[in-house]
Amino acid sequence: MNQIALKAVFFDVDGTLIDSNDAHTHAWVQTLDRHGHSVSYNQIRSVIGKGSDKVFAEVLGIASDSALAKQITKDRTQLLLSSFVPNLEPTSGARLLVQSLQSEGLRLVIASSSGEELPALLAQAGVQDLLDTAVSSNETEKSKPDGDIIEVALKKAGVQPTEAVMVGDTPYDIAAAKAAGVKCIALRCGGYWDDAALSDAVAIFDDPAALLRHWAGRPLTG
Repeated sequence: MNQIALKAVFFDVDGTLIDSNDAHTHAWVQTLDRHGHSVSYNQIRSVIGKGSDKVFAEVLGIASDSALAKQITKDRTQLLLSSFVPNLEPTSGARLLVQSLQSEGLRLVIASSSGEELPALLAQAGVQDLLDTAVSSNETEKSKPDGDIIEVALKKAGVQPTEAVMVGDTPYDIAAAKAAGVKCIALRCGGYWDDAALSDAVAIFDDPAALLRHWAGRPLTG
């Protein structure tokens, strides 16, 4: 990595640092059902990784700033925090990877589509004390797979696109990074997506532990 003067690493959270993609899916399905909208697990699972604005538009055909969407978001967040987050586990090697990158002096920025639940997810993943800053979809006009979140991360880190790399687990992470001119390393631990779906990444690893084993001396984004 040092061959390209890497200065910052941007991390997705869900499916990347914590095994939470299924939890998000079930929280969506259960909350929507309570509001009279029957959607399947696969309908929601396929869009996990996008921001909730995209989910509302693509699954329900409503605007994320509508009264209904705001109430669904509130109820879903409460359900996620009370029933799911306390039982979630970090992905393999998540803290060790973040610690290693911190020790190298890299600027570490969370670039996530999560909203109010983000602090709880970071705490449950055990990485909240290692990060420089975070960007969530609440700070941008458009969420993943648009590049807004990554562009804000670049500004917060004070680096150029060629000086950063994104680590994520969905095609939406890869697309968002690409839109901002940042290369992306993909992880399989988020589940659902096969390597073909992640093929625009510069490298694919099983999980943070596997990435950490290959990090030193390898020009992964070159």
